[in-house]
Amino acid sequence: MHEAMGSPLAAWETFYVIIGSSAGALIGLQFVVIALLAETRRRGTAREIDAFATPTIIHFGATLLVSSVLSAPWPSLSGLGLALGICGCVGVGYVVVVIRRARRQTNYQLVLEDWVWHTALPLIAYTALVAAALTLGRHVLVSLFVVAGTALLLLFIGIHNAWDAVTFIALDHVQAPDVPDASG
Repeated sequence: MHEAMGSPLAAWETFYVIIGSSAGALIGLQFVVIALLAETRRRGTAREIDAFATPTIIHFGATLLVSSVLSAPWPSLSGLGLALGICGCVGVGYVVVVIRRARRQTNYQLVLEDWVWHTALPLIAYTALVAAALTLGRHVLVSLFVVAGTALLLLFIGIHNAWDAVTFIALDHVQAPDVPDASG
């Protein structure tokens, strides 16, 4: 696809097929998990979902979007840089929204690990995407590696946060079935 124009993107094609496919599959899996969790005895509030579940889908979606953008047959790197810059800026803005949502919800007290994985690392990832977009024209190779690292970071953030949510709900929210009292 990119070979005809000798683009530096050609070497990344397989990487983004793998990363994008993984993100797409994990989005589907997250929907299955949410559907299964809806049947638990205690359900999360809309504020908890907005603060924790929705950002996970957004990060997987951002990974899929970045993979798609990098796989498109761009006639020049300037268009690619613009698209990546927009993605990064929207991501930074969304992290600000997530911070506000996390602070407003009252059913769960965030600990340092939550702040790191739900806000700090996504902010770093989206900021790095903006920086890579801004330097793509001057430092192509380094910028492409930063974009690849960002895509991987967003994928791993999504995996961590999905696992964290599932284990939290499994351990803290799902009540044990009624067990008959041994005394009679």
